[in-house]
Amino acid sequence: MRARYGIPLKVTAGLTAAAAAGLVYAAGFEARSFRLRRLTVPVLPPGMRDLRVLQVSDIHMVCGQRKKQAWLQSLAGLRPDFVVNTGDNLSDPDAVPEVLDALGPLMEFPGVYVMGSNDYYGPTPRNPARYLKEKAQGRHGLNGNGPVVGARHNPWEPMRDGFDAAGWVDLTNTRGRLKLPEADLAFTGLDDPHIKRDRYERVAGGPDTSADFTVGVVHAPYLRSLDAFTADGYELILAGHTHGGQLCIPFYGALVTNCDLDTDRVKGLSTHTVADRTSYLHVSAGCGTNRYTPVRFACPPEATLLTLTARA
Repeated sequence: MRARYGIPLKVTAGLTAAAAAGLVYAAGFEARSFRLRRLTVPVLPPGMRDLRVLQVSDIHMVCGQRKKQAWLQSLAGLRPDFVVNTGDNLSDPDAVPEVLDALGPLMEFPGVYVMGSNDYYGPTPRNPARYLKEKAQGRHGLNGNGPVVGARHNPWEPMRDGFDAAGWVDLTNTRGRLKLPEADLAFTGLDDPHIKRDRYERVAGGPDTSADFTVGVVHAPYLRSLDAFTADGYELILAGHTHGGQLCIPFYGALVTNCDLDTDRVKGLSTHTVADRTSYLHVSAGCGTNRYTPVRFACPPEATLLTLTARA
């Protein structure tokens, strides 16, 4: 067979077939291969009993995603002490009822939530390669994206009302409290830094010392938010947004984080240090994708069950 651009056609055909097979795997299998990550975090005061927190993030619900809905419903069988939803529930303006249905069993448990940009605004088609270009240009820097212009607004208010009616606590640039039978927990939350809705000055001042323990919650783990939480003395910060890199290279990891967090901390448990203070940071890889890029590779969708234990 003749070569094209110096590459034998058999090789070209083989590469094309491999790429097609990879796309089928990324979209048809891995993006629907939901799993649970389990982690232990030693952050509670000495003598306090263990707490089990289920973190769900970046659901990006599209109408008709029955497998995702059933999987989310099944997580209630874990019977967590409380639930933290770190935002980006929507990728379809008509999917609010399906989000509420999928999370319905989990809303039987105490919970808190923050919103992400995709809760407020509908997604638009976007070439994934642009993330690499923007990273090289430093466009996902300390300030996140510019103001949203011309975007379609999602009907996020009924979703918020559903969360509130179930007793989940809205942490949009504010503080909240969950009084559990075993513990009195405080939370400090921010609106999404990715679209510059975070207002840390409204919640500054450090953890609530009248509670047994305080958690910082934010959708996108931009360094300015992590720095502020850590400098104020929060021992645990929960975030989402990154999708774990979404398209990763096996044995290497993520190429981008879609914020200014380094790729070594794109998902899972790590630490964040400011001056002489260090916080535990957990970034969820989330369980969904933007509806226009419904693929994952070497980064399966997930939720996380974190067992908080007492410090040694």
